[in-house]
Amino acid sequence: MRAVVGVVRVLVTCLLALGLLAASLAPASPAASAASNTPRTVWLCQPHLADDPCAADRAATLVAADGSTRVEPQSTAKSRPVDCFYVYPTVSLQPTINANRNIDPNETSVAIAQASRFSQVCRVYAPIYRQLTLRAIGGGATRAAAALAYGDVRDAWRDYLAHDNHGRGVVLIGHSQGAGMLTQLIKQEIDPKRDVRRRLASALLLGGNVLVPRGRDVGGDFAHIPACRTATQTGCVVAYSSFDQAPPAGSIFGRVNAGFNAVRGTTTPAKSEVLCVNPAALRGGAAVVHPYFPAHLDLGVLGGALPAGALASAPTPWVSYPGLFRAECRHANGASYLQINDERGAGDTRPHLIDSLGAGWGLHLVDVNIDQGDLVRLVGRQATAYAAKS
Repeated sequence: MRAVVGVVRVLVTCLLALGLLAASLAPASPAASAASNTPRTVWLCQPHLADDPCAADRAATLVAADGSTRVEPQSTAKSRPVDCFYVYPTVSLQPTINANRNIDPNETSVAIAQASRFSQVCRVYAPIYRQLTLRAIGGGATRAAAALAYGDVRDAWRDYLAHDNHGRGVVLIGHSQGAGMLTQLIKQEIDPKRDVRRRLASALLLGGNVLVPRGRDVGGDFAHIPACRTATQTGCVVAYSSFDQAPPAGSIFGRVNAGFNAVRGTTTPAKSEVLCVNPAALRGGAAVVHPYFPAHLDLGVLGGALPAGALASAPTPWVSYPGLFRAECRHANGASYLQINDERGAGDTRPHLIDSLGAGWGLHLVDVNIDQGDLVRLVGRQATAYAAKS
C-alpha cells in the first residue's frame, strides 16, 4: 500500500508541476518575488566543476539478442562548439512545497541518467532550481510556488547568458517538469527575441506536450521555432512522449485538452495537436532506436520502467540493447505520440519495458533514455551545423 501511495504522489506532483507553469505567468506574491532575486546560480552541472555529475563515466555494456556482450568505451568529440542547458524533472524528496537549492542525491542521479551522455557533444550546464517537490500534492502546489520554480530557471538562464555563453550556440534539454519549465522559458526569453533565438541550436522538450497547429511544424506554443526535420537543421525543437501502446482516453500525455493540458488550465485552439518528432527518423517513419539505461543508480520511481535488478550485473555504468526497440510517431484516436515497439525475436531474454505508472503515462519514465543514443547523435550533428553557420 505504501508503494501505491508513493506512485500516486509522483503522478499528482508531475501534473501539478507541469500544470501550474501557465499560472506562473501571473504575478507572484511579494515574498516569492523577493525570494527569487538570488544573485548567482547554484550549478548542479557546469564545466570544470569538481564532481560534476554530467561528466560521469559513460562506458556502456551492449547486450545483443543472443546474450553476448561487448563494452563500448566512453568518447568525447574533439570539438564541442555548443553548450547544453539541462533542466531536470520532478525528483526532490524534500518535505516542503518548493525544494531548496541544496544538491541532493536525487538531483545528482537524474543528471547522470539524463544529461551526462550529452557531455560527449556539448558542455553541460544544469541549474539547481526550487522545483515543485513530491510534497507538492493535493493543492499544495500554489501559483506562487510554481512562479518561484520557474523564476529560478529563468534567472539561471540569464546568469548563463551573461557569464558563460560567450556567443556559443545552446541546446535546451528538459524532461517532464523540466520540459515545462523550458517551454515557458522559450516563450518568454527566446522565441520573441531574435538575437537570443539565433543562439538556439535546438531544444529537446521530452514528455511535456509541446503544442502545434494540426499537421504543421510551427505555431502553437512557439511562433518562430519549428520542429526539427533534418539533422543539420538548427533553431528547432524535438518533442515527444513515448508509449508502448496507443494512449488511452484521458492519458496524461499526447492529447490536447486532456490529462496534462487540462490540469495546466490552458485554452488550446481546436485544431491543435501535441508535437511528435522521432529523433531516429526526423522526417517520419519507423526506425530502430538506441537506448542507454544507467545500470547502478537509485532513481526511485524513475527507475521503475525496467524490471528490478535487470541491469545490476552490468560491469559498466550503462547498458544498451542494440536492435531491441523501434520507434515511430503516430497519430491515433486524438493522440500524437512516439510508439515504441519491442522487436525481440525467439530466445531474446533481454528485459521488457514496464508501464509502471499505468497506461495513461506510457513510457514517460524513460522518455530520455529510450532514445538517448539518437538524441546525443542528433545534438552532435546540430552542433557541427551551428558552428558552420556561425
